[in-house]
Amino acid sequence: MIDNKFLSKLSQNLLEILNDDEYYDITIEVGNDPDVKIFRAHMVILNYRSSHLRRILSTNKKKNDGTLAHIKLPNILPEIFQAILRYIYGGSLSIGKYDTSDIIKILIAANELSLQELVEYLQLSLIENNANWMEQNFNLIYQTSFINDSFLELRKYCIDLISKEPGKIFISPNYSLISEKILISLIQNKNLQMSEVQVWKNVLKWGHAQNPELSSDPASLSKDDFNVLKNTLQHCIPFIRFYNLTSKEISDTVIPYRDILPEELYVDVLRTLLNLHPDSMSIIKSKPRKSINVDSNIITFKHAELISRWIDKLSITDKLTSSYEFKLILRGTRDGFAPSKFHEICDGKSCTVSIIKVKNSNEILGGYNPIECIEKHILSHVKNEQFAVFNLRDCGPLFGEYGDDLTIKGLDKSYSNKRSYKKRIRKIEDRFFAKEYEVFQIMKKG
Repeated sequence: MIDNKFLSKLSQNLLEILNDDEYYDITIEVGNDPDVKIFRAHMVILNYRSSHLRRILSTNKKKNDGTLAHIKLPNILPEIFQAILRYIYGGSLSIGKYDTSDIIKILIAANELSLQELVEYLQLSLIENNANWMEQNFNLIYQTSFINDSFLELRKYCIDLISKEPGKIFISPNYSLISEKILISLIQNKNLQMSEVQVWKNVLKWGHAQNPELSSDPASLSKDDFNVLKNTLQHCIPFIRFYNLTSKEISDTVIPYRDILPEELYVDVLRTLLNLHPDSMSIIKSKPRKSINVDSNIITFKHAELISRWIDKLSITDKLTSSYEFKLILRGTRDGFAPSKFHEICDGKSCTVSIIKVKNSNEILGGYNPIECIEKHILSHVKNEQFAVFNLRDCGPLFGEYGDDLTIKGLDKSYSNKRSYKKRIRKIEDRFFAKEYEVFQIMKKG
């Protein structure tokens, strides 16, 4: 008889063995002074659970005089090893009680101990549940992903983020910590949703962050200071599309930093300022960066383009005929999920789109258009316009008659049924938890 219900009892008993002061036959010294702790364990369990510990134990066997075997793990923090040791014995890890930074430490320690099953699980858990934190601490995640080839899932996540959503890295609070290599990848990225002047300002911001002793006011910089900044940014500047800057942007943001530009490039910048065609190829002449810029924890510019097509009643493959600005006016994790907050912020505002990320799912629901993944969009217009939007004070956004098609009511009371729209908004007619929730005001650009 095979039944997983017995595994929990086995796990409990093994953890009881770990906590028992008798029968242990090895001590493990973990950490470095002054943060050192001695753990008691059992060689037979360590031997079969960790190939790394098996190799260490092969040269640290129990002595005939009764002295216990003793090993040292100086590279792991005691509190991190405590979590891993419980996993080794009990086969489970309650990662919900750990900060994301500690989960990263557990991941690195698990890799050192050759706990491949745990390494794979932690990577997938981080990507699924801690994406916002990783975007804000991208440099740490990027560097960690290249520590060892066991972190391929994290590495793929980093490469995908640089490739598909580079703008998120620019706006992260720890943006200035990224390496020059990552910065150049961002500047070169064709998917970067940012005006050229903002790219230039971010490059300058990064350059100043690498040299904190320099004043942020270019008027206060000496010739030597400019040379320091020039050397820092010499590999980044060639990828700035100065040709796409307006005369005012050049005057306000480039001319004050003229001393960090190569002479030939500066001459061409001046020609651009005077509306003269540059003679040389020192200025990159390429198309302006994409115009849809969306500040979102849920959707990317690709989703924004899809919503823009829906607003214009175009098909997914039609070329966009209008350009829209997505102005974030409400975010659940920032402003709260209470219906009262929705009405406080959003009542009286027209042309809004509500976006909801369903917890423990790839689903993104939004007003009229739930999106499960980039290839499978359900874009639905209302059958009866009088039931397009409903309004109740104790609920957030409602769509359809009495909100049946989509109701957002706090974190755990949202639901979706088919009633007033041509297509079913969600395949599953059941309540769902909202992981994140955002409302944008959509404004057509001139």
